[in-house]
Order: sequence, then C-alpha cells, then structure tokens
Amino acid sequence: MQFFHLSHTDLDGYGCQLISQKIFPNGQFFNANYGLEVKSNLEIIIELIEKSEDKEILFIITDLNLNSDEAKNLNRQINRLNDNGFDIKLQLLDHHGTGAKSANKYDWYYLDTTRSATKITYEYFKENYEQFDGLCEADFDILIESINAVDIWLEDSQYFEFGKVCMTMIARAQEINNTLFADQNRDYRLALLTKSLNYVNSENGNIKLDEQIYHLKKDYLKQEFSDDTMDNLSSRYLVKMLDDKKDELTIYYKEYKGLLTFTLGGISIPANTFLNANDDYDFFMDVSRRGKASMRANGKLDVAQLAGKLANGGGHPNASGMAFDDWKETIKYSDVKQYVENKLETV
Repeated sequence: MQFFHLSHTDLDGYGCQLISQKIFPNGQFFNANYGLEVKSNLEIIIELIEKSEDKEILFIITDLNLNSDEAKNLNRQINRLNDNGFDIKLQLLDHHGTGAKSANKYDWYYLDTTRSATKITYEYFKENYEQFDGLCEADFDILIESINAVDIWLEDSQYFEFGKVCMTMIARAQEINNTLFADQNRDYRLALLTKSLNYVNSENGNIKLDEQIYHLKKDYLKQEFSDDTMDNLSSRYLVKMLDDKKDELTIYYKEYKGLLTFTLGGISIPANTFLNANDDYDFFMDVSRRGKASMRANGKLDVAQLAGKLANGGGHPNASGMAFDDWKETIKYSDVKQYVENKLETV
C-alpha cells in the first residue's frame, strides 16, 4: 500500500506527521499553508497516485480545512481514480470549524473542534493500528497533550507552557528552506520535535527545552562539519544540499553557468559559499514568491548588467537585484525555472 499525507505547516500540522511516520516511515509527505499551496499539493499528490503501480492507497489530510470547491474537486478526482482500478481510502482529520460545510457533505471528512489535529490523528492511529503504541517513545502521549494544549489554547493545562516552547521552536526552524528542500525541512522539524521528548516529562521541562533549542539545531546542522556559528553551519548544510541537487537547479545565460534557487532569501553567505566551492558556476540567482530576484557572481559575469537587461534591475557587478513585473505567483520550482530560462533566452 502507498501512503500519502498532506498536513499544515505549523506545530499541529507537523505533529500529525510525527504520528503517521510511526506506521508509514516510507510514506510520501507534503505540507501546505492554505490557498495556492493546498491546491498545488493536491494536484501533485493526485498525479503521483495516478502514476503509482500500487493501486491500494491511503491518503490522509490533517490540520487543513478544505473549502467547498477544494473538497468537491478532490472527491471527484478520488472517485474517478477508484472507478479506474484504484483502491483509495481518503481520510481528512481536522478541527477547524470553517470546514463544517464540507464535513457535513463527505464521509471522508472528519471534523472535531474540541481537539487539535495532532490529538485527533494520534487517537485515529491508536484505534486503527494495534502496533502503534509499541512504536512510540516514552512520554510520547505527553508531547501529544502539549501540542493539543497550545494549539487549542488550553492555558490551564499543565502541558500548555511546554507546548508553547514547541510551537516557537517549529515556527522558527527555518534554517532549511521548505520549498526547494521540503523533505529535509520536514525531517529537521520532526527531529527537533523528537528531541523535545527528552524534556517533556522533566521538572521545568519547558525552560530546559527553551534553553537547548539553539544547541539542538546546531547538533542537527553540524553533521560531519566541525562546530561553527549557526550562520556558517546553516550555509554549509545548505550548500551541501544544493550541491546534491545542482544538476536540477542549473541554468545558463549565454556561455555562463548559473544556479537558480527559489525562496531561499538572504543568499549572500550561501551563494558565495556555493560559488567558491564550484568553480564551474559563474552566477547564483534566487527568486522570491513575489517575483523579486537577487543575484551573486564571482567576477566572471556582471550580474548588475544582467539584472538591468532582465527586469530593469541593478546593483554591483557581483551582487544585484530586480523585480519581474510580469511574474505570476507559484509554489512550483519547475514553473520558476521555465520562467527564468525564457527570460534569459531573450536578453
């Protein structure tokens, strides 16, 4: 059986995936923050299901309420696939009251506004998989209660303060880009949540965890690197991931070879680190969700002139910026690459 799990991008959303990975460690996981992200991820998952050789599918959505159009379209797609030889079980587990209309219409849409999505998912897996309890670490249930307490804001709960620290920890775990490296970003956040289990049942555990978050992050990012500042460790980790993916990210402008990223932001350190480590690359470009772009170079290409040609931008020979005036918002890297390559061919 193939397993797909789409969830929200906050503590509650990742908490749901921490749970489902106990049973489906090799499943395919996705995260979305409403609107375009939900629509795009649903399209991607449906495409992957269509290509699956395994026709038995479990598709779970957690901590996301679908509006009427989204629910209607998803229901139609699942029915179409099931009519064509698939055996897909669709299950949505949510607690947002705004999903009531869809929940009342579809039997796969479970809604309970009294519990967080993490607690709903936890109890769903306990009920449906007898081996689940045996796969959970000590005090796992306390972590679930902590996430539940902060997500539905139970200030009187003894677990509320620990949940608050976890919420901040996950929200600020931005060292790994969640667009280009969605799987690595998710693994990072889930690893931090797992590490929090060491503190959840200790006296003043919320304070101890709060004091250790910086070190937990550094330990994760350090890997085989020697200790360094957080900025340098993050840049090295990022450059390693970019290096592993550079064939997919490579673009060309005339005889110049570049690397194109999407939504990295603050590229000065990683771009220069990458260019220094890859002599065959001449420039580095990063594009934001709103179509603003930054470029860095290593003396071989004047990126200020290139920015001027591309979008009336400018800057310095090795550092420039611009904004594309015909940009259309997307979350797909393939769309961004096609757009930039078309621009580079015309200048």
